[in-house]
Amino acid sequence: MKRVLLTCTDLMTIQFMVPHIRYLAENGFSVELACSVVGDRLQDVKDAVGDVAKIHTLRLQRSPFSPNNLKGYKDLKNLLKENTYDIIWTNEPVMGVMTRFAARKARKNGTKVLYMAHGFHFFKGAPLLNWLMWAPTEIIMSRFNDVLVTINWEDYNWAKKHTYAPVIKHIDGIGVDFSNREGVISREAKRAQLNIADNDILVLSVGELQKRKNHQAIIRAIAKLNNPNIKYAICGQGELEKYLRNLVTSLKLDSQVFFLGYRQDIPEIMSACDIFAHPSIREGLGLASLEAMASGLPLVTSNVQGVPDYVENGVTGYMCSPMDVEAYAKNLNKLTTDKALRDTIGATNITYVQKYRVEVIEPVIKGILEEAITQKETVEV
Repeated sequence: MKRVLLTCTDLMTIQFMVPHIRYLAENGFSVELACSVVGDRLQDVKDAVGDVAKIHTLRLQRSPFSPNNLKGYKDLKNLLKENTYDIIWTNEPVMGVMTRFAARKARKNGTKVLYMAHGFHFFKGAPLLNWLMWAPTEIIMSRFNDVLVTINWEDYNWAKKHTYAPVIKHIDGIGVDFSNREGVISREAKRAQLNIADNDILVLSVGELQKRKNHQAIIRAIAKLNNPNIKYAICGQGELEKYLRNLVTSLKLDSQVFFLGYRQDIPEIMSACDIFAHPSIREGLGLASLEAMASGLPLVTSNVQGVPDYVENGVTGYMCSPMDVEAYAKNLNKLTTDKALRDTIGATNITYVQKYRVEVIEPVIKGILEEAITQKETVEV
């Protein structure tokens, strides 16, 4: 039985990794998880994983400047000194750097290292500081892994051109669980719960209330449309909530924009909506948009990084430059005034998004791990 160590944060584990941990454990792998706690979700991880994988905790943080990262690096070194793995699968920028650096000796002894980039922090249109900090880091650290996996084509093309990774792979995301698309409540009943009238057009965004998610652009676009029947619901929490609420009030949209906070009934809410808006400034792929497609919603999105992988203008939705409020307003207006267009795009999306299903991605990742283990040589640095 092949032994794999998966390293990532508690947040990424609970959001993306649990199905893969279970799938690998059921298909010939002994799985262990080295998990840093950045979102107070460790107990959720333990509950979700159960006895399928042994869990180790690391004192690592998401910020590259945290002094705790030295302690986390020591945790990793001790873990790898005491255990031997066939392959280490690491995720996220800081975790990826620390894991690959700590695994240098293990690689010399035959352990393979796979780094999965869930969206480089540098991309076309990203701030110069992101490029100066993270692009050189990824170039240098690519010498310390045997396989680099990207989840969007922009990152893949950049990695092929600039990194030293011996093997570079692209996959269609980390996998989305669509099994709960069928809600236990009807569209009409959910709209009633949300106080949305039959003749209202409900636009939805899902994401933390932070600068990167760029909710303000859709709020401003709705203000330009000047249509009281357009409602905008935002699911998420974050440090920009006060700012966004004040913006809504200043634009006289209090009766049209609703902050729903953290929700566990997203599929039900999506079933009550007409359009999904995803104006992110940076997005490795965009889980929420893919879930919206599975719910039959047309998209109005930004055009950054991984988003163009699945948004085709007029076919699956419409893309805009992240800060182009006029473009968001124009494309929202196309969809709000044309139900037939919404229905056509929504039906297309349900079919198109099937390749992103977690059931499709699980065997792909397993195959990449198995292929990496059988690589004859590890490039020593």
